[in-house]
Amino acid sequence: MVILCVDGSGHAANVDPARGHGHLLTRAYLPADFDQQVFDELWTTWEEPLRARAAAAGVDERRRMAMDRYGLTPHPDDPSRSLQYVVDGEGRWTMSCLACHQGQVRGRVVPGVPNSNYALETLTEEVRLVKVRQRKRFGHMDLGSLLLPLGTTAGTTNAVIFGVALMRHRDADLNVVQRPPRFDLLHHDMDAPAWWHYRKRRSLYADGFAAKGHRMLMQFLLVKENGPEQFAAWEDEFRDIEAWIAALEPPPWEGAIERSLAARGADVFAAHCADCHGTYGPGGSYPERVVPIDEVGTDRIRLDALSARDRGDLNATWFGHHGADARGLEDRAAADGYVAPPLDGVWASAPYFHNGSVPTLWHVLHPDARPMVWRRTPTGYDAARVGLEVEELADLPAENLTTARRRQYFDTRKPGKSAAGHDFPAALTEDEKTAVLEYLKTL
Repeated sequence: MVILCVDGSGHAANVDPARGHGHLLTRAYLPADFDQQVFDELWTTWEEPLRARAAAAGVDERRRMAMDRYGLTPHPDDPSRSLQYVVDGEGRWTMSCLACHQGQVRGRVVPGVPNSNYALETLTEEVRLVKVRQRKRFGHMDLGSLLLPLGTTAGTTNAVIFGVALMRHRDADLNVVQRPPRFDLLHHDMDAPAWWHYRKRRSLYADGFAAKGHRMLMQFLLVKENGPEQFAAWEDEFRDIEAWIAALEPPPWEGAIERSLAARGADVFAAHCADCHGTYGPGGSYPERVVPIDEVGTDRIRLDALSARDRGDLNATWFGHHGADARGLEDRAAADGYVAPPLDGVWASAPYFHNGSVPTLWHVLHPDARPMVWRRTPTGYDAARVGLEVEELADLPAENLTTARRRQYFDTRKPGKSAAGHDFPAALTEDEKTAVLEYLKTL
């Protein structure tokens, strides 16, 4: 399907969502991260007994084990390759946008669902070890991860600071400029948003400071190899990609729904939740409300990580059509809170909150019961509590954990990872919470 659109520059273009999806699957917009030989030897860096199991396995099984370890899913046309990376004819693997924005629910790939299994830091560390042994050059991810953390818990990444660090060395027209690195960056992990919410929002990010648009989707391509001419050459392709994202539909709940209970939950939701999260069904609306941090009470490090200047500088670049896209969002440069997200398909987008600190919707509705430390099962789903199937702990396990294994545990005591806040459900009775939980399955 081809669609005529007009972007922030007034440019009219024919865009094709299917073509956009094809770009994500086949086009390498960044230098390659590693090659097939590196990927096929990653198992040699693993801890025991996993390494011994891999040693006894065949090549295909080792590749499957590697994908499981790093939170990757098989490509639909070739299960030996990953859906999150573009693999060319020479066996070079290049990360795509789908690395963070294409995951699975209950073991099934759902278009646009956040990749809550992605172990980027662990993958990068182990790629680097293999490259040393194979005497291969380090790439931008190998070197970048020596300077800033990529993600301290599997399923989350330091994505916001990636963008700040990359923009540090560009001017408004994306020309490379020589500047000293910043040492005041406030690193923090973020949970990727569900892409099917894109169509409802006029802004991007947890604090909503940047206007959405195909150019803004391109900012993570700011490696030194990509200059202004390259961004301009790829612009039409990202119009297609944006059209695909905007066309995504939220997945329907896959189980039974107790309709009478859900109807009661709809009334409770309308009275207590709709002012921030919107209304659903025919005639529904989404307010895109920014809730002040003192009101919502969730972890504020994401809010503090960007200054008003950081926010304004990004909007003033080529990515924001030099400020034109952000008209009407000027008040968000000095952001004071987070945007309450839409809740379409919320059952599939666990974990919750901007930092991914809350594993299920039941825990969202029961703030006092949120676990201090939790670890998800690889593909398990908790249908009763609506969210990730998790092991809950009061502390990290007593045994010595490898760094890779430690990243499998979400520790809400760490900076930027608090599960506190959003205490609004305290106003509800237990029966009302149960009804709201059932209603949320219908969105």
